[in-house]
Amino acid sequence: MSEADTRSGGALPEGAHTDFAGRVSYAGYLDLEQILGAQRPLSDEHDELLFIIIHQASELWMKLVLHELKAARDCIRADDLRPAFKMLARVSAIQTQLIQSWSVLSTMTPADYLKFRDVLGHASGFQSHQYREIEFFLGNKNAAMLRPHAHQSDTHDALRAVLDAPSLYDEVILMLARQGFLIDDTVTKRDWARPYAADDSVLKAWAAVYRDTQTHWGLYELAEKLVDLEDSFQQWRFRHLKTVMRIIGFKRGTGGTAGVSYLEKALEYRFFPELWDLRTEL
Repeated sequence: MSEADTRSGGALPEGAHTDFAGRVSYAGYLDLEQILGAQRPLSDEHDELLFIIIHQASELWMKLVLHELKAARDCIRADDLRPAFKMLARVSAIQTQLIQSWSVLSTMTPADYLKFRDVLGHASGFQSHQYREIEFFLGNKNAAMLRPHAHQSDTHDALRAVLDAPSLYDEVILMLARQGFLIDDTVTKRDWARPYAADDSVLKAWAAVYRDTQTHWGLYELAEKLVDLEDSFQQWRFRHLKTVMRIIGFKRGTGGTAGVSYLEKALEYRFFPELWDLRTEL
């Protein structure tokens, strides 16, 4: 302890480590030098740092969302549902964090944003490849959405692979078929790159699960976890819509989309349609 520390009465908590030569430190483990050095505003405007950090943090959360969704998919493929429940619940909890991030961004006024909007050029969240991968993974398949990533072959090819593979919900439906539910071949042998359309045989399977929850408790719990997931995802989309409306009104987005009207259209899509339709069916 230095003489200055002694005079001020300062003392470390007993046992606290201070020598990190050759050892893993907090900053080193988290690679904080790189993370905290990744915010490079293109203007001198105060609010641009807020804008950058919100979007960078969202990308980190989306990285974790994909990690959890892929692990849940693997469990479902193996008919091992219990670990998948925790993973899907975690994704819903992450979505809660993402929803709250819009409240922070909403502290930026239209006047604040207009001071640095031009430096963004055509950069836009619309071009987020992780967001697009989540959409594809959950079943919102649209090959045209690959085009903004054509300039990055690795990203484009990775997204193409997700587009061509069964979605999370496709894997769930295939599991229903494995467990003896009568699912039409038009569903189980379809082109995975095509958008999923609600099917009566799938609706009947879920209705059977909900009418006898004791027999099908695992599938029942899985269904509710999926509903939670879509509910939280739609809330995130809605908060995005309202934040955009609050800050830029009905202007076009920097990525060239129609802005608010584009986001309104996205709210109409349902990832797991039969799980919502059966509420009326039961």
